[in-house]
Amino acid sequence: MKHMERMNKRTKVSAVLGAVVISAALISGCSADPVTSANPSVEQEQQVKTVKTINIEKQKIGEPLEQVAEVVPSLRMDVFAKANGDVVQLVKKRGDYVNEGDVILKIDKHDVQVQRQKGLLSVKSAQAELERAQRDYVNGLTEMKNSIQKQEQAIAEMEKNYNKLRNDYDLGQATKMELEQMETQLNNQRMDLDIMRKKLATMESSNSMAALEVQLESSQLNLQEIDRSLQYYEVKAPVSGILTELSVVEKTTLSPGVQVGRIEQLNPAKITARLTEEAASYLRGQEQVSFYVPDSGEKMQGTITYLADVMNVDTKTYELNVEVPNEEHKLKPGTRVQLMLTEEEQLVLAVPTSSIVREGSDSYVFILKQDHVERRKVELGRLDGLNQEILSGVEEGERLVISGQHQLVDQETVKVAD
Repeated sequence: MKHMERMNKRTKVSAVLGAVVISAALISGCSADPVTSANPSVEQEQQVKTVKTINIEKQKIGEPLEQVAEVVPSLRMDVFAKANGDVVQLVKKRGDYVNEGDVILKIDKHDVQVQRQKGLLSVKSAQAELERAQRDYVNGLTEMKNSIQKQEQAIAEMEKNYNKLRNDYDLGQATKMELEQMETQLNNQRMDLDIMRKKLATMESSNSMAALEVQLESSQLNLQEIDRSLQYYEVKAPVSGILTELSVVEKTTLSPGVQVGRIEQLNPAKITARLTEEAASYLRGQEQVSFYVPDSGEKMQGTITYLADVMNVDTKTYELNVEVPNEEHKLKPGTRVQLMLTEEEQLVLAVPTSSIVREGSDSYVFILKQDHVERRKVELGRLDGLNQEILSGVEEGERLVISGQHQLVDQETVKVAD
């Protein structure tokens, strides 16, 4: 029992000593806290991130962008024969420059000239027939009018005699039979006059020469067709340009529709190219574009006449046409030229590639605004070494964060390093 009592006393003593030790530890811990809480501004200052910045400026990015293009004729026209016959003369040769209307070759036209003579005779014959008929018609009208006039005079005289005879009959100096005979003669004369007047009206209202007029007009049209066909026996240049093809020789027999040559118009010259979507974007809205012929060094300008708005689904490109004055024919079809999509001294906004924060397909930079930063989404352009072109999202002169940007968030307060 005594032994147990001694053990309990020892346990109580140990518990008291442990409590004292724990209390001392707590007291010492509490005495250390006031040192930290007494300086909150020091801890806040330690949490503000320090960054470096630079001004965003325009820089030269790479060499000028160029596009290979080809010189083609501004107009290409095939020349066809329009008449039958043998080639009797080649006035021009392949490679000659021809003006519109110049004779290229001549076709034998002897047969058609004979037809023209016949046609001319037909016209003269029809003209003579018509003139004779017109004379007869005029004479007929005159004769009929004269006959009517004479008939009118005769009737007038007969009416006087008839009236006198009636007076004699009333006086008993003439018989009834004589009066009736005179009246019958007068009526017959009046009927004849009426018939003559109707014939005159018919002659004046009808065209008795219509058939002859049609015959003359037909002969004249036939002659016009022959004269027009005679023009086709001289094959002429439809446009001005270079006679790049001439596929016939003398004594060749031609027929209508046969191609005899080709003319290519070189003034102005035409430059054509097929552009990618990016290349086309540099020329949209522009009226002119510069170009040069490799190895010549001569820089020229052309007018953009067409730039497709819709991509060609087969080639995945946009067609470009450029027109260039070419009076001296320096630009030949088939010549390759270099279109300058951008000028040599083109300056663009650019930033160090290391300052760009990428998240998936999007790109961002941080811009310093007083004591905080703004997170900006940017559109990237060309890459040149350590610099990246910025197409949109920032402006020249803004302060760009170039260190610590990967740990920043939008509107975060920062400190700029000295």
